[in-house]
Amino acid sequence: MTLKKVRSVRSGAIFTLPYLVGLEHGYFEQEGIDLELVAPGAYDAVVKPIEEHELVSSFGGISKPFESGDVSFYRACEWGQIRRSHDSSRGGQIIAKRASVASQAIFVRPDSGILHPQGLANRTVGVNFHHGSHYLAIQSLEGFLEADEIKVVHAGGPAERFRKLRDGEVDAVALMEPWTTAAEKLGYVLVTEAFYVGSEIASADVDPETFAAVDRGVRRAVATINADIRPYLHHFVEEIPQELVRLEPADFRPGRLRYADPEPYPQGEFERTYRWMVRWGLIEPESTFSAIVDNRVVNV
Repeated sequence: MTLKKVRSVRSGAIFTLPYLVGLEHGYFEQEGIDLELVAPGAYDAVVKPIEEHELVSSFGGISKPFESGDVSFYRACEWGQIRRSHDSSRGGQIIAKRASVASQAIFVRPDSGILHPQGLANRTVGVNFHHGSHYLAIQSLEGFLEADEIKVVHAGGPAERFRKLRDGEVDAVALMEPWTTAAEKLGYVLVTEAFYVGSEIASADVDPETFAAVDRGVRRAVATINADIRPYLHHFVEEIPQELVRLEPADFRPGRLRYADPEPYPQGEFERTYRWMVRWGLIEPESTFSAIVDNRVVNV
């Protein structure tokens, strides 16, 4: 059988675990797919935290391989994928919700004295603009603070954000796994945490039949993960430098590692999220559901 070649970005384990597990067990090959996970683009170096999101491309850092045409699809947060579909010059569109239901947690240094979200009024919160940490930090704080009291700044990828927090360059940072577990093990203080939806963006060459085959492999991997995630926790451990902290599989909270079958992205959810982004000036008020979304996943 001739396998169809499909290339996607190998982002962090929290987002890519179903693909890693599916490759390990041969699920994609059994569906006729030769799936290759391509190394992501490097996170853009951030010498000094950036305050204006307009100064940072939605296709910067690890999402570069998608817009450059090196890969056919890429998974990330709901908000960021709406913005990328809006910005894409190659016609990228959201084709499904992703399997990973990740969280972003805002941490402060142990000696900060900050114990709750109100303590972050007018304090800098390091995020990665146009990614989950950016949008969820705002959503996590807007219920506690006035809009002009929320000070999110672009501080790069999770490793760089953590370094900037440790070194006092920002007051707080938003982190996802495995950096949340690393921060907790090192004694950093968790201020607030929330889970969020993500989605897959794809180019036009990913036809519905191809994505359906990929989707079947992902669903099988999700079932394997949810049956017992422990054999796969080494993927998370390996992402944290041992010179920073040595993690063990037992350090992770299973409730933080959530995976579900991919689903179509409903218009109602898009409209609510898009209105929120427009209200915060995070996207122009000119797009439509049909321009941004092309559901290519079967609702099982």
